[in-house]
Amino acid sequence: MSIESVLTSAVQEEKVPFVVGMTGNSNGVTSTHAAGNATASMKVDADTVFRVFSMTKAVGGLAAAILVDRGELSLDTPVGDLMDNWNDLKVLEGFDGDTPTLRAPKTRATLRHLATHTSGLEYEFWNTDVPRYMELTGHPTILSGLKSSLHYPLTSDPGTRWGYGPSSDWLGQMVEAADGRRIDVFCQEEIFGPLGMTSTAFEPEGLQERLADVHIRGEDGKFAPMELAPPSLPEVYGMGHALYSTPNDYMRFLRMILNGGQLDGNRILSASGLETMLADQMNGLTFQTMVSCSPITADVVLPDDTSHSMIAALHNSDVPGKRSAGTQSWAGVCNTHYWVDPSKDLAAVIMTQSLPFVEPAFMETYDAFERAVYAAH
Repeated sequence: MSIESVLTSAVQEEKVPFVVGMTGNSNGVTSTHAAGNATASMKVDADTVFRVFSMTKAVGGLAAAILVDRGELSLDTPVGDLMDNWNDLKVLEGFDGDTPTLRAPKTRATLRHLATHTSGLEYEFWNTDVPRYMELTGHPTILSGLKSSLHYPLTSDPGTRWGYGPSSDWLGQMVEAADGRRIDVFCQEEIFGPLGMTSTAFEPEGLQERLADVHIRGEDGKFAPMELAPPSLPEVYGMGHALYSTPNDYMRFLRMILNGGQLDGNRILSASGLETMLADQMNGLTFQTMVSCSPITADVVLPDDTSHSMIAALHNSDVPGKRSAGTQSWAGVCNTHYWVDPSKDLAAVIMTQSLPFVEPAFMETYDAFERAVYAAH
């Protein structure tokens, strides 16, 4: 099937409420296809604004990589050296009745651990001990935007295993502490401005007329609108979830990677800085299947040898008919997904606004889209 027919049929078959698929290379955008309506009165297109949620994490990783490139931070900088409140976090070992059992961590967390999700932090969607802890202690979710929400318990010692959680939010705070600018200002001045990402922002002001609706699949199998967005004007802009962006803008971010750290003459990272950012930084650990404990997401399963760079999951093997070894990819909870395949000089995004995350119907569409992209490449 062609890319266009994959996307059109996905909407017709209600696998997605609407969808944009875009591909690009180091020279520019190579294809754009869209199907369906982003709102009742607006067709979706490459300039539609999406809540990209965890696609924010790659931007946070780039922000940290910029400071590492400049020698202002190191991958081995201890988190607690810059932020003393990190040193208050304890490892949650279990519960004594309704009392959480906590102990001091055996290892010190570093910037590398935050960037690769090996810091010990996990979201309440992926570890059943965390929502229980939050309920018993009244701890706010990271999606509250409160500064106190950063202080999730650790669920393992830093550097010992993969665990998906608010590490990127702490990473953004490390950038703030080292640089002095607030993270939203840093990103605008160092990333969005230089890359021409004019529709990427931490607040939706000025973007609302292009903002897509979010849909959730009900028990009847049909999509229905729902309200979901990052917190507005939070105490802390979380680099795990805070951004709004468009397919056009995010492709510019990915094309910067394909162009060796620069785009249209604006250099974001040195060549060696880009190499560091894209390298496996997990120190021998690998991605672990993310088993859902929330109805908003299915399980996240990736190949056994998947590791992580400073910005994304790193695929270490070729997938026949699909991505190559060295490909970086990740996604946002409302099913906005990207990958960038440097060896093939190829980047792609496929975006909708739907829940559950990675439900089978969406993943069938993603697989068909990716196969059509490589068949046409």
